[in-house]
Amino acid sequence: MSHTKIGLKNGLTPEIEKQLGEFASLAKTYSYSPYSKFRVGAALLAESGNVFLGCNVENASYGGAICAERTAVVKAVSSGEKKYLAIAITSDQNDFISPCGFCRQFMVEFGKKLIVLLVTAEGKVKKFTLEELLPLSFGPDNLENRNDL
Repeated sequence: MSHTKIGLKNGLTPEIEKQLGEFASLAKTYSYSPYSKFRVGAALLAESGNVFLGCNVENASYGGAICAERTAVVKAVSSGEKKYLAIAITSDQNDFISPCGFCRQFMVEFGKKLIVLLVTAEGKVKKFTLEELLPLSFGPDNLENRNDL
């Protein structure tokens, strides 16, 4: 399953947030993590209602690995979607996991107001904006007013 669509007529409701957590859990099942054994899944909700799934994909050279969050964003962008409402992220742990710094920087390219749902394996949720997770970030807004580009 590369992506699915959900209705957004009532906005980002608790029911939709729960669905995103479930989609992230599904995405986690596709993880390729033979080295760390640390499966991560992400479900990225675009403004259109399309949901893009991502999982972590490891590589023997370690640096060639890609996180679940970036996988979901790359799938969305390569499908023509660049405006997002929320992303749910989960692992097999009962603790909350948070996007790494590289993923935070990668996602801020598409908006600081992105809702980030951290979901435990048990289904507990913590909700943040990307701006809360990456305060004082550097992004497109920092470049728009530059005259020397």
